[in-house]
Amino acid sequence: MNILKETFGFDSFRNGQEKVINKLLDGESALAVFPTGSGKSLCFQYPAVIFKNLTVVVSPLIALMKDQVEFLQSRNIAAARLDSTLSWDEVKQIYSDLRQNKIKLLYVAPERLSNERFTHVLEGLTIDLMVIDEAHCISEWGHNFRPDYMKLARISEVLKVGRVLTLTATATPAVVKDICREFKINSENYVNTGFYRPNLELRFLPSANSEKPKLLIREVSNSLPGPAIVYVTLQKTAEYVAGFLQEAGIDAKAYHAGIKDEVRHKIQDWFMASDSAVVVATIAFGMGIDKANIRQVYHYNLPKSLENYSQEIGRAGRDGMPSQCMMFADSADMITLQNFTYGDTPEPGSIRRLTEYILSQDHTFDISSYQLSGEFDIRELVMSTYFTYLELLNILTAVAPYYSEYKVKFNKTKDEIYGAFNQERANFLKNIFEFGKKGKIWLTIDIKSCANSLGEERNRIAKALNYLEENGFISLQVSGIRKIYRFNAYSNENRVANSDTLIEQLQALFVKREERDIVMSNNVIKLLEHPGCKVRYILEFFGENFNKECGHCEWCITKSDTTPMKHEEYNFTKEDKLLIDNLRNNHPGVLDSPRQISRFLCGISSPKASRTRISYIAEDGIERKRTLTRHRDFGKFAKIPFSKILQFCNV
Repeated sequence: MNILKETFGFDSFRNGQEKVINKLLDGESALAVFPTGSGKSLCFQYPAVIFKNLTVVVSPLIALMKDQVEFLQSRNIAAARLDSTLSWDEVKQIYSDLRQNKIKLLYVAPERLSNERFTHVLEGLTIDLMVIDEAHCISEWGHNFRPDYMKLARISEVLKVGRVLTLTATATPAVVKDICREFKINSENYVNTGFYRPNLELRFLPSANSEKPKLLIREVSNSLPGPAIVYVTLQKTAEYVAGFLQEAGIDAKAYHAGIKDEVRHKIQDWFMASDSAVVVATIAFGMGIDKANIRQVYHYNLPKSLENYSQEIGRAGRDGMPSQCMMFADSADMITLQNFTYGDTPEPGSIRRLTEYILSQDHTFDISSYQLSGEFDIRELVMSTYFTYLELLNILTAVAPYYSEYKVKFNKTKDEIYGAFNQERANFLKNIFEFGKKGKIWLTIDIKSCANSLGEERNRIAKALNYLEENGFISLQVSGIRKIYRFNAYSNENRVANSDTLIEQLQALFVKREERDIVMSNNVIKLLEHPGCKVRYILEFFGENFNKECGHCEWCITKSDTTPMKHEEYNFTKEDKLLIDNLRNNHPGVLDSPRQISRFLCGISSPKASRTRISYIAEDGIERKRTLTRHRDFGKFAKIPFSKILQFCNV
């Protein structure tokens, strides 16, 4: 059977595909670094059809999951996806199909593999292949480090996966090294097809923020006909830009994480179906979007890094036709990007207090990231990075997280449920139900308290309730996710004795992380300031030799300078000093430290600021409350470098 032609409808493999596929068919793991739109998906879909058992595809991109599952199903390949858009009935059906070996490819988000209800299902299955899409997320040297990705290598070993395929469109030599080390990939199994895209014209236009609207309207109006993406940094900018494009008669819509899911899905469907749509988006848009005829990609604001830039322009011209990528170069954009990097760094005092709290816990303990985030004023994503550091330092090992509360609704009578099991199991279930707190419809069970009361393993109770739901005896609602960690042969005495050393290590790691992110953003400025072929500069950044001028970038076309516009520095006043003193005095515990105040003045929300409510007099004369992030001075210095504000706050 000609699988390539008859199953997938292709006459031949693209560059690199066959080599990767053969490595997997030989039972070996591999890393494939292919440009966006160059056929990474076939590298695992083809062998998945041949393999007897399951292929699990790990991807953070719901759009990609949806598109690829629909494509596979149209080819009569049994594929499914598990994501937040599915109902519990749909999830249960997928679980049932998995147990009956009816699914060949299952697409999941990386966070799903931290879900104990899901891992219970996978533990009973044979997984021939695990695919890690956007694999650069595993590396702190990558442009989109995600702590959940750090755990995937260990999870693949626990699930006894046959082989692993890691995929990404952008990877510097340092990122490649990290991926191969974590997933034990031999160097000869690293396949890189190159980053050069001859059909993309890379243009760079130095421009002040006030000039950008008219420049963008001009460029969109006079560009090649076809769909376009305009990338911006902030959600409010997406709305603003989409608004003035609409006023100019351009078919544009905003897309960002602040829009409801169903609206975002409609915007995405609208864009996919159109030959002229312009979507104005934060970086969330475009990842996994399989639209071949995007003719323009505009960067209204500077990209976060050269890795981000490479991925984002890679969404243009996938059909091989001429396409243009335009970046509006304004140094003020870099201030905004770097301010968010500085704002993410926890202050030393927060790291110390959090670490002392963690070291005081039992050998095995559980935490709520949300609660710790508010208590120690560290964003939840940064909190995840903190615990990842503790794992990398071999202080902790993450155990499967659990839900602290289960709510049970009976679909059958208790006697019918007990009658379906032997006496010992029936008594076990009876004890669980008797422990629960009765409501009008739902029985609420605190799993940890129930386990302690009954002298049973918490895992056994959770598995029993999940089994009852899967077989229709009950319906479940779960909440209150708690992460479990275990100390690695680290006694309480040793923890206390070595606490200062550990705290210093953690503080240094966050400083190093901040410095690394600043370097990555400064690489964009270096590209703009480079007096030579921009394409060659980018290719060499990714470790690819390109010993000629491309002929289709700004430098090659115009030989003009693309250094970003410079702006006058702000001089702080006595009134600014008074404002800082007032903020500190009026909001103790929330705006105490220079870094907390600097974040606030830059317009960067923190857990304490976003959860603190302040009183104000509304227009109707009634006293009301709103979050501190809606204070009139929140973001007052958003256009000033964070480091300068921090220095002024320390005076």
